[in-house]
Amino acid sequence: MSPSNRKKTELKITGFGGQGVILSTLIIGKAASIFDNQYATMIQSFGPEARGGACNAQLIISDEPIMYPYVVQPDILVVMSQEAYTRFAPELNPDGLLIYEESLVTLDDQVTVPKERQFKIPATKLAEELGRKIVLNIVMVGFFTAVSKLIGLKAMRKAVESSVPHGTETLNIHAFNKGYKFGKALLKEKDLTVA
Repeated sequence: MSPSNRKKTELKITGFGGQGVILSTLIIGKAASIFDNQYATMIQSFGPEARGGACNAQLIISDEPIMYPYVVQPDILVVMSQEAYTRFAPELNPDGLLIYEESLVTLDDQVTVPKERQFKIPATKLAEELGRKIVLNIVMVGFFTAVSKLIGLKAMRKAVESSVPHGTETLNIHAFNKGYKFGKALLKEKDLTVA
């Protein structure tokens, strides 16, 4: 494979402790590296408060070994809190993809990516419809899968099933599917708007 064909994607998933930011990133990295035949590195960071404090995780996915595991400029930024948005939005690649929880994040002029590369989802509301607000992160993972098209659907589902606590697999797959369907519908809507 020539260097021009090589693909590397830098992601940052952000929010506050207790939202499942780390688990979300772990699932995406696991899907890429174990079930989708790619390489992945992950680094996590959270405040000393843990639950409720600032939290983010960096993930690099590549089709070749990764020599430097730190995200320099995210190609994809997933945001689940206003504080995280304020802190990390300026880092996003101008050609990147912004994915955010619409009831928890309000955009401002920090966003440099065009509107067609901004994707919002009412993930909290969709999780509440399933009776468990705690699966907000898995709804976001499903949505991420649909709009980023970075990792195959089967690989992501396998990673979700093998990463969530035993006994919660069915609930989490429902949450994943809900986010994925919302993302597919939004993509279709955006395509119709652009056409």
